[in-house]
Amino acid sequence: MATYTFTGQNAAGAKVAGQRESTSTGALARELKTEGVLPLSIEEQDTPQNKQQISAKKRGTKIRANEIILFSHQMRTLMKAGISVVHAIRGLADSQANPEMGYILKGLTTQLESGQDFATSLGRYPKTFSNLYVSVIHLGENTGRLDEAFGQIAHYLELEEETSKRIKSATRYPMFVIGAIGIAMVIMNIFVIPTFSEVFKKFDAELPWQTQMLIGVSNFFVNYWWLLLLAGISAVYFGRQYLAKPAGRYQWDKIKLKTPIVGSIFERIVLGRFCQTFAIVSRAGLPVNTSLNIIARVLGNEFLAAKVLTMRDGVERGVSILQTARDSQMFTPTVLQMISVGEETGSMSELLEQAAGFYEEEVDYQLKGMTEAIEPILIIAIGGMVLVLALGVFLPLWDLSGVANS
Repeated sequence: MATYTFTGQNAAGAKVAGQRESTSTGALARELKTEGVLPLSIEEQDTPQNKQQISAKKRGTKIRANEIILFSHQMRTLMKAGISVVHAIRGLADSQANPEMGYILKGLTTQLESGQDFATSLGRYPKTFSNLYVSVIHLGENTGRLDEAFGQIAHYLELEEETSKRIKSATRYPMFVIGAIGIAMVIMNIFVIPTFSEVFKKFDAELPWQTQMLIGVSNFFVNYWWLLLLAGISAVYFGRQYLAKPAGRYQWDKIKLKTPIVGSIFERIVLGRFCQTFAIVSRAGLPVNTSLNIIARVLGNEFLAAKVLTMRDGVERGVSILQTARDSQMFTPTVLQMISVGEETGSMSELLEQAAGFYEEEVDYQLKGMTEAIEPILIIAIGGMVLVLALGVFLPLWDLSGVANS
């Protein structure tokens, strides 16, 4: 027998956690269900033998989003064809190009064969399958509509991936230019300006303040480069430590939404994700308070997630979805109107999908506007750098040339 750590939910909705010995994860899952506990995760405790086996395995690279999308489409097709979940996953595990994905699918096969349900098995890999993914599959499993569940989650992941690609495409050019400017400034301060400085010293001439400033900055770079490198590494390290804390992440996500030019883009991306996710969980038949709790976990912005949790608290007190949405001050009047109609007619999922489409169109429009707005800023930055170099380096050379000729 092995020792397992488990978490679950009892009939009253309270979380249960503990450790217990059992012959397998499936046996423990069945044991918990007979006690009225819904298992959420079951993990075998690490032993020296297990650690040695895991370290000996050659694992692949990180699983990408398009691999999860492909897996979801494949499962939808196989479920629609009437193939059992175990046979479907076993077949997909043998054909994976990424060894890490194959390792996970083989693990899912083992858990399913031991009697564990599909959603609980997926929940054991939270870095690969999100809480939303597990919840949608759980409902599809219970209603006998796994093919529809996989289709819905695949569509959602495709929209997320498309949005991510649009953002990367819009920011690629500005980031390239900013990086080139940074590299050029480092080269100028470490290699170019010290050469001119030696020339100025030979003439022993009085230099303008612009040149003195450039030489001072260059000397600092040359003599204290290690300090700048240490400061950069420290900033990255402590920044990550700060963002790892809930309060730090909350403040950073709040600042991102207020950043000029890009803040409104971040906000609309998150709100579009809210509407799309709400549409999925609403169509799946989840209670509103449970849906809002899931949405808060997948938004990707702690500041707006806190507002969603406030909406959930309001719904649990008996307040309407429309009123809680209005009180959160997150949504535009058009979206609030859609929520109102959806709440009255019971067509919340369809209307929220339309609202998500509106947000996607706004994101596309603003991404194009961002590129147009950043280009003049970059041109001004490059022009300013050239102007400083001209005033600080070339003007003294011209003066020295005039002195030499006279």
